[in-house]
Amino acid sequence: MYHPTVARLTYKGLLGRRRALILFALPLLLIVISAAVRALSGADDSAATSVLGGFALAAMVPVIGVIAGTGAIGSEIDDGSIVYLLAKPLKRPSIIFTKLLVAIGVSVLFSAVPTFIAGFILNGNSQQIAVAFGVAAAVASVAYSALFLLLGVVTRHAVVVGLVYALVWEALIGNLVPGARALSVQQWALSLAQRIAGEGTVSSDVGLTAGVIGLVAVTVVATWFAGQRLRVLKLAGEE
Repeated sequence: MYHPTVARLTYKGLLGRRRALILFALPLLLIVISAAVRALSGADDSAATSVLGGFALAAMVPVIGVIAGTGAIGSEIDDGSIVYLLAKPLKRPSIIFTKLLVAIGVSVLFSAVPTFIAGFILNGNSQQIAVAFGVAAAVASVAYSALFLLLGVVTRHAVVVGLVYALVWEALIGNLVPGARALSVQQWALSLAQRIAGEGTVSSDVGLTAGVIGLVAVTVVATWFAGQRLRVLKLAGEE
């Protein structure tokens, strides 16, 4: 299911100049904010939770997921270069699975790792906050990568749709509308953070079981559907 050549080409495309600038900018901003908060307020658990939950998990992780997930395949479909890959004797699900693994790797590297580091900067991992949010960012990265990879296959406006979902649904509606929180990747990931962190430190509106089921279901269903859609994909020149 994993094809090294496809993986190499995908990494090369994802870490191109423009995408790399965005991928590095957001984690750097998180680190700078964390250092400033630590310098101003000292090691404060509440401040750490606010920064990691309000910026890292609510905004940075989904945006990086959009960049990695849609960029893993969306640009190839847009410019038609995917035809060269599809012409090879490769199974379509194998292409999707390989690209998903690459997208997950990039997402975890540029979101979960900086979140973990920022947690240590903010409060030295007091109450296991750094570990909790690092794990939450990692599992959210997996689900976001699968979801946005699917968007890259089904629509040519994947980046726009992905950003609307990430910034409007996850960061705004998911935090303000109680009923929407049950369908939020962010809240599912927070259910794991709540279990890892010290009691009363992190809160989630979704139980651990529901959160794990949601994360697994979105990842599996999105990956499967992306593979099915790639089987019947029509390029602009074929329509």
